[in-house]
Formats: sequence, C-alpha cells, structure tokens
Amino acid sequence: QVFDAGDYFGIMQVEEVDEEEEVDEEMEEQFKKKPNPGNGPCFKVIVTNENGLQASNPDSVFLIDHAWTYRVEHARQQLRRVPGLLHRMANLMGIAFHGEVPDEGSIEQVLQEMWKYNQTYQLSQGTAEEKVPVWYIMDEFGSRIQHSDQPSFAAAPLFYMPQQIAYTVLWPLRDLETGDEVTRDYAYGETDRLIRKCVLLPWVPTEVLDVSCFTPEPPDEHYQAILAENKEKLPVVISPPVYAKDKVFKVFTDIQQVLNNLTHPRFVFTDNEGEADILYNFSHFKDYRKLSEERPEVMVNQFPCENLLTVKDCLASIARRAGGPDGPRWLPRTFNLQTELPQFISYFQQRDRRGEDNHWICKPWNLARSLDTHITNNLNNIIRHRESSPKVVCKYIEEPVLFEREDVGLVKFDVRYVVLLRSARPLRLYSYDVFWLRFSNRAFSLDDLDDYEKHFTVMNYAPGVTLKQVHCEDFIPLFEKQYPEYPWTTVQASIFKAFAELFQVASSKPAPLGICDYPSSRAIYAIDLMLKWDTSRDGKRIMQPQILEVNFNPDCDRACQYHPTFFNDVFSTLFLDETDNCHVTRIV
Repeated sequence: QVFDAGDYFGIMQVEEVDEEEEVDEEMEEQFKKKPNPGNGPCFKVIVTNENGLQASNPDSVFLIDHAWTYRVEHARQQLRRVPGLLHRMANLMGIAFHGEVPDEGSIEQVLQEMWKYNQTYQLSQGTAEEKVPVWYIMDEFGSRIQHSDQPSFAAAPLFYMPQQIAYTVLWPLRDLETGDEVTRDYAYGETDRLIRKCVLLPWVPTEVLDVSCFTPEPPDEHYQAILAENKEKLPVVISPPVYAKDKVFKVFTDIQQVLNNLTHPRFVFTDNEGEADILYNFSHFKDYRKLSEERPEVMVNQFPCENLLTVKDCLASIARRAGGPDGPRWLPRTFNLQTELPQFISYFQQRDRRGEDNHWICKPWNLARSLDTHITNNLNNIIRHRESSPKVVCKYIEEPVLFEREDVGLVKFDVRYVVLLRSARPLRLYSYDVFWLRFSNRAFSLDDLDDYEKHFTVMNYAPGVTLKQVHCEDFIPLFEKQYPEYPWTTVQASIFKAFAELFQVASSKPAPLGICDYPSSRAIYAIDLMLKWDTSRDGKRIMQPQILEVNFNPDCDRACQYHPTFFNDVFSTLFLDETDNCHVTRIV
C-alpha cells in the first residue's frame, strides 16, 4: 500500500532528434530499438535514486499495479462500457483519443495495439471456463519498461490470495546506478536466436521470409515423448478374443447416457469392474499393458494413442502423411505455435506480400467448446497468444459454404458426424446415419472477428443465446434447394472419403506413431467439419470438407433424445459385429 516507486524511478520521454543534427552512432542504435516506432511518444524508465539500487537489498523488490485485466472475448465490450478505460489505454499506448464517448475507431486501434502491452497468466484451478487465460496490461510505469536482451530487471505476475488480486513483481538482476535504464526481457526464457527474433516481432518488426514455411511431420521422438507425457502404457500383443454367438456381455460404465439408453438384450450392466466384459469409461484409460496381460478378453471403449486424432496439434501432424507440404485438402493449413512459429510467420508474411487472405484461428490444443479460441488477422496477436497456453493456429475458412436462415440470412454452419471405429488394423470404420448441425446466429462476413454469434456455431453452452436446431432429414432438402448442383449424397461421399483418409493415416504406423491396433479396443468419435468453396484440379467449383476436430467420448444427449436406439446401434456394431438395422454405413 506504500506508493514509493517514485523515490527510486522516473519515467523519461525520449525526444526525436532532427535528421540534420549530428547524431552519434549510439543514439542511432537506440532509435532503431525504439519499441513502437511512429506511435506517439517513446518512454523509458530510469533509476533516479541517488544511491542507485542494490540487487541484494530485500527492499529492492517492487509491485506494479495492473491497469486492466480481462479475457480477450470481453475486451471490446469493456472498452465500450467501463468509464475512463478507453481513455487510459489510448493514452498509455500513444493513441490519439479526444472524444468523451468511446468511438469504434479508437477501440479498434486499442484492440490492435494492446498486443504490444499484454501480459498473461492463467488460474490452475476451477472449471474449464475459469482456466481460460487472463490477459492484463500493467499500469503506466510497468508498461513503459522497455525490452533488452541484457535486462536489468526481471518481472513476473503474482496472485495475492488475501486480496484476490494480481500484481507484477519487479526486481533487479544486478546493482544499478543513478541514470541506468530499467529493462526486462520480453522474450524471457527463449534461448534460440530465431525463436527470440520471432517472439520479439511485435516490438521489433522484421521479415522471416528466408525461413521455409514447409512443416514436415515431426520425428518419431516427438510421438514417443507424447506417449511418455500421457503416461499411457501400451498393451502386449494378444490374439483377438472369440465370444460365444449368444453371449450376454456385462457392461461397466460411468456414462449416464449409456445407463439410461442401452436396452439391447445382449448387454447387462454391472457395478463390479472386475467381472465386466466391456469397460465403457468416460475418462481416459491409461494402463493397457496390465489389461492386456491380465484380462485380454475384456473390451474397452478407447484405443491406445487415440489422442493422435483427438488433440489438435497431433491431428495436424499425422494428417501430413496424407497430403503435400500444405497438408491434405480436408484439413485447414495448421501450424503448431510451440514448435513451428518461424514457419508460420514466414507463411503469414508471404501471404501478406501476395495480398492473400490472412485470417487465422488460434485454438488451444485440447480445450473443447471453442474456449480460448480467437480469430484474427493481426500477426502480433497470434505471436503473443503462444505465451498463454499451447496453441495451434489454423487458416480461418474465409469462404465457407453458408446456409440461408430465413430469420437472419446466410450463416456459417458445421456438421457433426459420429464415427465408430471397430478396429484399427485391419481398418474397419462406420458412420452413424444421422448427423447433427449447428448454425451461427448472425449473417456471416469477414469482420467483427470477436462477434461470437457470427463466427462460431457452438451455442448450446452460452447462456441466453438461442440455439437453432434443424434435423438432418429436414436439412438435406433445404440444402439441396439452396445448392441444386450439389446433391447431399455427393457432398457426403467427399466427407466419408476425408474420414477414410484420416483414419488410414492415423493407423498406418505402429503405436505410438499411430493408433494402436489393440484387438479388444472399440471407440466412437464425433468429427466436426465445415464445407468450404474450393476449385478442383479440373477447375470446377467444389464443396471441400474441412475437418475441424475429432472428439473423444462426445456428448450424445441429442442423439439419444431423437434416436432412442442410438446406443443399441453403437453397441451392436462395435461389440457384436451386427450392423443390420443399426443405422450405420461402412466407410472402410
């Protein structure tokens, strides 16, 4: 509560020097390093205390207040509504703002510029929503501390539990004298020269066009490391179990939808995991080795290494087995921001030079329901998002196939198919005959990128947002009326072709480089996809499926509600090998 930074530091404004004047080389260098050229005045923080600062002195530790703390999706709304916020941020960022009332132009400028000032942390506990990264901007003092590769200070966020408030802690790394500059390393922790250059791009603009944007599939060690990190133990080799033709299977499950809807006479439930024939678990199963050694005849509703499909960065890397340098046509061009940042920046800058669309969508590796997912054409924004949680960045579909909604116009939609994987090798894959649709609530256009109801289709989790439902049997005639040259059977054939290719590459290599072909494994996945306009090799305009994600143990609530036989069909197909009258189509 003691505001004494002024006793130790001063904020200095750096003056521009006229070209004609003699400028010594050191000054020249300093100007080249100016953090935000052409953007209002430039500031530095200097040690002003006449005794300097000693690194070993326990009093040399300072707290910096945070001027604004927010989640990205609420930023625009807060700049509009919180009195004085826009004014303060514009001042801090050197943006001219004269009006009393927030205007959209100034708000847009702050939203673009803020990525040079943003810092981030996330809470380690709470719901998925509460764990979404928080961004904050330090007060005028903290925000004016400049970058240096040899910093004089270090800074880190501290969450102070008694007040439920975050501060930034600032402490000296060496003894400083009066007049020394206070700096910190904006790329703290990065040692690789190229990665540092990329991470510092928001403050030191540079081109990395000389870096190849080709992203080969990662080496085998990459997959070995993922297996180790997941603590998954691969099964031993077993021969496929054979069951009596009329056997009644005991099912152990913790999934309520299964307990409520599985009524097939050849399945009964048991509370005793030890006597079960089928383990149908909601959470990820880890110890396949033990299961394969002790109870090889017990079937389980998941495959070892299936995270290669269900985690977004893995999905992108295995998909590269199916297509050229840009990946297969059925997957948006994807980069892993942790490991492929230089390639991504090179690709972005090349597209920029060619004047091509550069809208991208940043997604966390493994959060569902569009949480912490952001659409942007601002390179700084994408680079900085890498600091919060592991992310992939995918080319945003700029020309999606739209669906006419009478009430709102042409909107985005996505399609969810449930696929049933009966075995990985030989590959046996089915699709459930009913698919599900989700629609945006506002007409599509490539602007207002933070307007959730225009750009996203997941509405069933947002409070107070209407959910438009259309059943697939009603959707098909409506779709064919809007697009008479594209019968749904043809569209669906191209969708199934993409699914087949995906599962073929996913099972083409032995675990952990591919899905493990454990004979007692079975699984269902939900695949979400969109359609985009593309040009075929012979110049025809086609609807190209774009696989967005593959979900493990999907929510089957709607499936059971409208199709009460859903789990009977799934269990018959997967565990009894009986597909007649089961509403499934064999893909492979």
